[in-house]
Amino acid sequence: MSPTRQSSEAMLQALRSQVNADPHHAQARALWTIEDSEELYRIHGWGEPYFSINAAGHVMVAPKGDRGGSLDLYDLVTALKQRNLGLPILIRFSDILEDRIERLNACFAKAIARYRYSGVYRGVFPVKCNQQRHLVEDLVRFGQPHRFGLEAGSKPELLIALATLDNPGALLICNGYKDREYVETAMLSQRLGHTPIIVLEQLEEVPLVIEASRRLNIRPILGVRAKLSSKGIGRWGGSAGDRAKFGLAIPEVLSAVEQLKAADMLDCLQLLHFHIGSQISAISVIKDALREACQIYVELSELGAQMGYLDVGGGLGVDYDGSKTNFSASKNYSIQNYANDVVAEVQEACSARNLPVPTLISESGRAIASHQSVLVFDVLGTSDRPGLEAIEPPTEDDHALLRELYDTYAHVTIKNYQEAYHDAVQFKDEAISLFNFGYLSLTERAKVERLYWACCRRILELVRHEEYVPDDLEDLDKNLASIYYINLSVFQSMPDAWAIDQLFPIMPIHRLDEEPTNRATLADLTCDSDGKIEQFIDLRDVKSVLELHPLKEQEPYYLGLFLGGAYQEIMGNLHNLFGDTNTVHIHMTPKGYQIEHVVKGDTMTEVLSYVQYDSEDLIENIRRRSEYALQDGKITIQEAQLLLQHYEHSLNHYTYLSTD
Repeated sequence: MSPTRQSSEAMLQALRSQVNADPHHAQARALWTIEDSEELYRIHGWGEPYFSINAAGHVMVAPKGDRGGSLDLYDLVTALKQRNLGLPILIRFSDILEDRIERLNACFAKAIARYRYSGVYRGVFPVKCNQQRHLVEDLVRFGQPHRFGLEAGSKPELLIALATLDNPGALLICNGYKDREYVETAMLSQRLGHTPIIVLEQLEEVPLVIEASRRLNIRPILGVRAKLSSKGIGRWGGSAGDRAKFGLAIPEVLSAVEQLKAADMLDCLQLLHFHIGSQISAISVIKDALREACQIYVELSELGAQMGYLDVGGGLGVDYDGSKTNFSASKNYSIQNYANDVVAEVQEACSARNLPVPTLISESGRAIASHQSVLVFDVLGTSDRPGLEAIEPPTEDDHALLRELYDTYAHVTIKNYQEAYHDAVQFKDEAISLFNFGYLSLTERAKVERLYWACCRRILELVRHEEYVPDDLEDLDKNLASIYYINLSVFQSMPDAWAIDQLFPIMPIHRLDEEPTNRATLADLTCDSDGKIEQFIDLRDVKSVLELHPLKEQEPYYLGLFLGGAYQEIMGNLHNLFGDTNTVHIHMTPKGYQIEHVVKGDTMTEVLSYVQYDSEDLIENIRRRSEYALQDGKITIQEAQLLLQHYEHSLNHYTYLSTD
């Protein structure tokens, strides 16, 4: 061994000893446990009581929460694949949906008993949150004991609600823009036993409702949506205030009252509705809005309206990151806190005016639907930065710049890593400049870049356990992260992650008894640079990499996206013509579980039809071109048949990749 190589090896050994002596590093080298995975992925924070990790290192699902019964998610996915259901696959746990409805109603029942509230709670589910038929039917069925109703925000959603809702005493809240047909359909549904409440959101709707009532000779139940001055918070904070899209300003509310009074219909006005935005993370914002809304409610009562309902809208948040803070991906209150504040505020306002308390309504779609589905997808492959392989010292024949960079690499210590980083960056920049002017070969540039990234990895290994990381080194983790290619379209299955930087818990569903030694970002199947996930939940804020396991030969690696049951399915798009995923509905039974419904994902024929392509025409075009190629001797008959066979098979197949 040369003296140069010996001295380099000695320095590297000293570096390893220095790192290994660090107590944090020693802890990292200790045996990894499922408790470590629980802490790393924060599953107790966002997942309880539905998700946990078992002794085998697999995610466990307890669809009934604390009431017992659970299943192994990895084993379930394996069983579904044996049924020829390919990944990605959306798994809906109908028992979780039932549990969410029961928890929400139980919290309001407890608050009503605590404050001796003489009214009742009648929740409604906003259909816009998830319009899928099996889910809405389940929700109506589970809501029957609680007289749980539906909220429609459009005419198509009204049609869904009218045909699906079959709960005597349940409410049907009619929101959104309305035309004559919408209003008359809602009113006529009273004849079928429904209890529709038409919420006036635009002043132009008042004469529309008055005219329809006279024409049909039906006295409707009306509500008014007020624009509150109380400000919302987070992404949807603009749902309240003067610039809110929906609702009437206070002068418009009074104008609506006068028009109804003139038409002898003021007694029809029975509900006040407000909405301050989705995913409200701070309970103080909810309290402020409640206080203002309650005053509007009691004032409307004193103006002569026969008020009997108060709809507090949506906004009940979901703790996506498990931090229990007022961060946008979390919330600093529980469902019980929320119910207590609603009941107490309304009780106080009505008692002060000696008014009867109203029936309380909430439109808590996100809090009900988010937990019930898990999207499971597989990893297709990875891409890593150079520098993972062993670094050989440069020879005397190598460029001087390469020898200087290697010297920097070999002498990185806990005391000089920041200086070493700056030197490495400078050497890399110089190498690119030399290459551009023809003074450095492609091979030499490759060596420089490989050595540069190896230097960065060594620096990162040192700074990763430091309490403070200099600003110029903060992006090292992200820059060195592997890219894991996932069998998924972000645009189809998690559009909010792309469009509004929504955070969702993402984690492996197995191998959780092993240490995840790789840091990675995720890239989807689409040919779009936005088709990636580079933000992940963390306790303190948001992290730019996700800890994952190295892939094993011939073994699948499954990831799960959790808490995505609200909005994602209906808002997904067909970017690159990746369609709906396979979906299954799972219900727990005394013997384990049963598959209630299977909804096959889109085939290529189906997604092509959405953009006006006929599969038979496409096949005929390929067949005709094959015949021309045969005549010209450009293709054999066996090749032509294989091409047609693949083409037809693909048209009838899933739009995602098969890894079997």
